[in-house]
Amino acid sequence: MFGRILVAVDGSPKSEKTILIALDLAERYGSAVTIVHIREYERYEGSNVDLGPPIPAEELVNEVLARFRDKGIEAHGEIRRVSSGNTPEQIVEVAGEAEAELIVLGSRGMSEWKSLVLGGVANKVVQHATCPVLLVR
Repeated sequence: MFGRILVAVDGSPKSEKTILIALDLAERYGSAVTIVHIREYERYEGSNVDLGPPIPAEELVNEVLARFRDKGIEAHGEIRRVSSGNTPEQIVEVAGEAEAELIVLGSRGMSEWKSLVLGGVANKVVQHATCPVLLVR
């Protein structure tokens, strides 16, 4: 059913639940997994300013990959560096490239109302993805 799963991680403490659910699904369905981390940046006085968590992107993805591989799950990682606001499009793009049959990501950040009005990352991924999306609260 879900032979290929894309898991979006952001390095927040809340993403731990997303990882645990994705691990369970991958084990149940024998899925191959793509871990994606989208690192946003802004240009400021000629330099790129990293807007991501304090952990380096490569370290974050490698730590998550190790957890899947330790359970015998085929997994690879993808890091994209984009300007602020382009995260949803990149998640959907990576899912398409990976031929994902399911996207797993957290629904965090804005309140539900604010997300519907302004369009949070999770809301935009749901609107544009061509496969099912599992939002983890």
